[in-house]
Amino acid sequence: MKLLSWNVNGIRAASKAGFLDWFAAENADVVCLQEIKATQDQLDETLRNPTKFHSFWHSAQKPGYSGVAVFTKKEPLRVQIGIGVEEIDAEGRVLIAEFADFVLINTYFPNSQRDHKRLGFKLSFCNQILKTCDSLRSKGKNLVLCGDLNIAHKEIDLKNPKSNLNNAGFLPEERAWMDQFVENGYVDSFREFTKDPGHYTWWSYRPGVREKNIGWRLDYFITNQEYKDRLRAVQHQPFVKGSDHCPVSLVLK
Repeated sequence: MKLLSWNVNGIRAASKAGFLDWFAAENADVVCLQEIKATQDQLDETLRNPTKFHSFWHSAQKPGYSGVAVFTKKEPLRVQIGIGVEEIDAEGRVLIAEFADFVLINTYFPNSQRDHKRLGFKLSFCNQILKTCDSLRSKGKNLVLCGDLNIAHKEIDLKNPKSNLNNAGFLPEERAWMDQFVENGYVDSFREFTKDPGHYTWWSYRPGVREKNIGWRLDYFITNQEYKDRLRAVQHQPFVKGSDHCPVSLVLK
């Protein structure tokens, strides 16, 4: 089973940069998008309902902001729009789809922002996600959480850690939450296969930054420990353009 996750930084912009060609060529079983920045009525039918796929959307109330979408070949047993917290759900940040074998959580974590003014909201969101994961796991469910977490966990996960110690996405509080998440029995699947540095999923739009690979690893597939043996491969697709993020693929056995 092949799953893909991509922060498209605007699905309409990505569609002009070849999104549907990429979508067709990948032939995945599940595609999760973050930061779609659109509502369904703003999209044409080819984007709303790709052939042979079921599509689910959670757009933000604020126009042109945030939002997530999930496309699946197999119809899920259950779909939950949002996480049940009004302040969070207004921003369109979580879609949950349950399949026979696992529960998929597609999520777009908030950005703490340059002056850290949303750090409190970010950490509240993080704790709600952990609570949701733990609740599902306590019911015997296996989890695959994917998306843009807006956190580089370790120094290896960004090109210039020393100069970014006080920057959003690499703040001590954010990294400490990631430590807690992993210690609670969740697995950063990419690091199960790739231990070396230089692998990123986000680059600034500033000229030359992506070409020089001055990036951050902000996009993840996370599973619970009990499901780890189902992981077959996790890879980044930095060659895919159309966003400041690149897609991440997960293959399950």
